[in-house]
Parts: sequence; C-alpha cells; structure tokens
Amino acid sequence: MPLLNAPQRALYHAFVEQGLDTWLARLPEQFARGLDRKRHGDLPAWEKAVAKLPPLPEERAVHLDQDCVSVEVALTDAERRRCENLLRKLMPWRKGPFCLGGIVIDTEWRSDWKWQRVAPHLSSLEGRRILDVGGGSGYHAWRMAGKGAAFVLVIDPSPRFYYQFQAVRHFVGAAEGGRTHFLPVGIEDVPEKLAFFDTVFSMGVLYHRASPLDHLVQLKDALRPGGELVLETLVVEGDESTVFMPGERYAAMPNVYFLPSSAALCHWLERCGFQDIRVVDEAVTSLDEQRSTEWMTFQSLKDFLDSEDRSRTIEGHPAPRRAVIVARKS
Repeated sequence: MPLLNAPQRALYHAFVEQGLDTWLARLPEQFARGLDRKRHGDLPAWEKAVAKLPPLPEERAVHLDQDCVSVEVALTDAERRRCENLLRKLMPWRKGPFCLGGIVIDTEWRSDWKWQRVAPHLSSLEGRRILDVGGGSGYHAWRMAGKGAAFVLVIDPSPRFYYQFQAVRHFVGAAEGGRTHFLPVGIEDVPEKLAFFDTVFSMGVLYHRASPLDHLVQLKDALRPGGELVLETLVVEGDESTVFMPGERYAAMPNVYFLPSSAALCHWLERCGFQDIRVVDEAVTSLDEQRSTEWMTFQSLKDFLDSEDRSRTIEGHPAPRRAVIVARKS
C-alpha cells in the first residue's frame, strides 16, 4: 500500500533524511495496520474530522515552549466554530493542554505539570533525535520540539491519538511541524537493535506491559550508545525488593501488571544495562492534575479512588503514585 497522504509522505521523507533505511520499507504495512478501518470502526469519522479542518493562513505564531501548546492564527468566528466542532469529534482529549486559533482544549491530564517537573532534569534536547513511546496526542512531543529537537517520532497504536496529533499539526503548520511525526504502532514494531535515538521517552506505558523487563530492553535497543532514557510509570512505596501486582483491575484499569517501588525499578534498569540512573520525580497523582473536563467528559481519577479515603483506589490498592527516572544506555 503506497503512502499517499501528506503526513505519511512527510514521515517517509524524514526517515530517508535520517537514514532509517531498515525501517523505511515497513512503513506502508505499519500505516495500513495501524489505520485499518476494519479494526477501528470510528476511524473514518476521525479521519473526516481532520480532513474538514479549513485551510489556515500562512501567517501564524506557533508557541511550542509554553505550557499550553499554542498556535495564534486569524480565524473568522464561523471558522473558529467549525474548527471547535471538528476537534470535539476527536474527544476524549487526554494529554495537553492545547490552544489552537483561540480554541482552548482543556485535556484530562495537565501534562504541562509533568513536563515542568521533568524538563529540568533532561539533557539538552537541542538537535536530538527523540522517540516518544505511547505519546498519546503528542503534547510532550511538541514540547520536545519546542526545546530544539531535530527529529521527534511519536509512536502509539491508538488511531484516535493519531488523528488528534494530525489535527494539532494542521494548526502548527509544515514549517514548525516538519520535525515532529506520528506513527500508529507500538514499541514492538520498532526494528530490533535500532540503536538510533539520542533520547527515548516512555511515559505511562511500563505498567501496561505483562513483561516489563522486555519493555526496558526494547527501549534500550532503540537508543544509541550513551543515549538517554526518560521513564515514567506507576510505582509503590517500598525497598528494592518491593513489587506489587494488582488483581484484575487497578483504579478501574484492567491491563495493569507490575508496580515496582522506585528502588526496584532502578534495580531493573541496572540489570537491563542502564547506568547513571536517577529518580528525578515521584509524587501521588493529584485530582487537579488528572480530572474530567468538557473535552474529556468520561470518568477520571476521582471516580477511581475510594470516596472516603483518597489514599486508596476503589479496589483498596494504594492510590496512583508516579515516578520519573532518567538513565543512560551504557
């Protein structure tokens, strides 16, 4: 299947420029599988919503270095209403916020808060090639581009997130958006032993993996020697031997497997071949950081905690606690 539309062509040319020859031949099949209409019944509606976004003036101000990823562009009232209606067809919006042509998308997560906590601990992203694993709508990827990254690739198997990303990219425009791309696949679709990226982010993925050590090895294999890993995941309090495996659900999520302590997670990373391992942030997720909004109207964190004891989930487990660890591939 040929790569026909503009975002796919842009990614194809970016892979050529980056010398990702081993991956290039797989792109048609990966796009076809990731955007398979037979597997995703709502996909045509999302695709149509993005396609109907009106052409925008060339003159615009793009701010990728602000808490609200922003694009200032002149729209008529009718165009703004049309854009907002189309963007709402892509709901729920989970990672953000975005401010697009005067439309404020208040997402479920205040992802800017996490970025504020993590960014000071990163190596400079200027000129780096970055892989954002499970990047959702691409909020953090745009912030990476705002820090001067040369090439950012978001991978996430969700087609809804793919079209949310393309909607934001429509506003950002080709000039600013040409360094940031999205491929609707998972980490298992990255060629083995690629050893290409300067920085790999994996935030909110590890606890969904039935084999977390395999995931850490996959992340390491995507990094060049000396490259930096930024890992965020759910953790529990405890020592190096503490690992919690919940039952069928954790905070109403059905696919949560292993929640290590930060100390145990550092031990895992060391065993997998990482060094210079540092816990740079650890905190219980607050109800202000993850909540329902008019752009994500479904249940959110407060609905999954014990109403009388917010330190426990509705299943009686410890409330979500997240840690960010930065490490280097040896």
